[in-house]
Amino acid sequence: MTILELGYVSFPVLLVMIFLRAPIGLAMMICGIGGLYLAMGGPSMVLAKLKSETYSTFSSYSLTIIPMFLLMGQFASLSGLSTSLFKAAESWLGHRKGGVAMAAIGACAGFGAICGSSLATAATMSRVALPELRRYGYDGGFATATLAAGGTLGILIPPSFILVIYAILTEQNIAKLFLAAFVPGILAAIGYIITISIYVRLKPKSAGTKEPVAYAQRFRDLVDVWPVLLLFGAVVGGIYFGWFTPTEGAAVGAAGTGFIALIKGNLNWDVLKKSFIATASSTAMIFFIVLGASFYNSFLALSQVPQELSSWVVSQGFSPWTVLSLILIFYLIFGCLMDSLSMILLTIPIFFPVISVLDFGMSPEHLAIWFGVLVLIVVEVGLITPPVGMNLFIINAMASDTRITETYKAVVWFVASDIVRVIILLLFPAITLFLLPG
Repeated sequence: MTILELGYVSFPVLLVMIFLRAPIGLAMMICGIGGLYLAMGGPSMVLAKLKSETYSTFSSYSLTIIPMFLLMGQFASLSGLSTSLFKAAESWLGHRKGGVAMAAIGACAGFGAICGSSLATAATMSRVALPELRRYGYDGGFATATLAAGGTLGILIPPSFILVIYAILTEQNIAKLFLAAFVPGILAAIGYIITISIYVRLKPKSAGTKEPVAYAQRFRDLVDVWPVLLLFGAVVGGIYFGWFTPTEGAAVGAAGTGFIALIKGNLNWDVLKKSFIATASSTAMIFFIVLGASFYNSFLALSQVPQELSSWVVSQGFSPWTVLSLILIFYLIFGCLMDSLSMILLTIPIFFPVISVLDFGMSPEHLAIWFGVLVLIVVEVGLITPPVGMNLFIINAMASDTRITETYKAVVWFVASDIVRVIILLLFPAITLFLLPG
């Protein structure tokens, strides 16, 4: 068997290991080490890689942004900002038809701007919003589907550590990726609010009503969310304008959310210790997946699979739009079965070289950024696509009295909204790119 054939065979082997519930990082590492061993006919390169690849991966300065953003999310969960965001959104939207659900989406968008994790956003906002949705008579499946969809905003609205990983893999500017993802993230929130509006009009019994709140109280509630705007502006704005590096920006965000948690009285030594432990645990998990992907990607580079695949696509004369559409459909399907980080690490080294050689009428940098945002959105859709969407199980675990099938029926409406958004961004790249210089 040639090295190229080994590369092709490794992918189905990897998928089988994942479906057998092997940890994704371990599965990629085994395939990478095993492939290198078979390709070279001995352990010499494997042993060399164990030393060099581990050092080169973890000595990357760009990776230091991840624990800072994770700590920022931990502090944001403790600071009470999730409650303040929901109360402010509920004050302004709650009296409308489906307004409490709309408020949950708005609060998820705001919390996602300082958290960067889909699962953390879904879990945190569920604790805050789910009791209110029940209180005002919202159907169980509709409530859980709303919160599952809202949780996906955490992965798209900057700062997002998945975007950081994509930037590292494709050697792109993190600040520009954050800027490009901002408008699609806002469009996602607007699309979900429109979906809720349509849903409650077609199914009036699915949502109760809430009395309007006086304008004085609305503005008081709005004042409580100023830290979110301040932190978002400091982190994303500071990175974009070059006031500090992405890692320094993440550190500023973590320090800011920690300070807010402290002045609100939610931070003590015990909570601080738990936050550091949770951050370290999540960081170790992510870094192990990154290391496994590094070994597997080294083997793929040696086997020349990405280059051969790119050459084959070009030689077939496929339209660039056809190739891109097929790749996005692939992400949509497999996003239902794998978490977003694993999907990005596993597939970008294969698909990005293919996209890079196609002519979409834009600069290579803009193409890479546009493709990254599209991929992130489609992978995000997989988080709420039945039957294996991870956000659905997170939410339903917190609402055990609601059957998962009820959530499935309601979340289809939000999936449809996401698909419409993907089509719009696919047809009009300028929506994603118009904020970027040049």
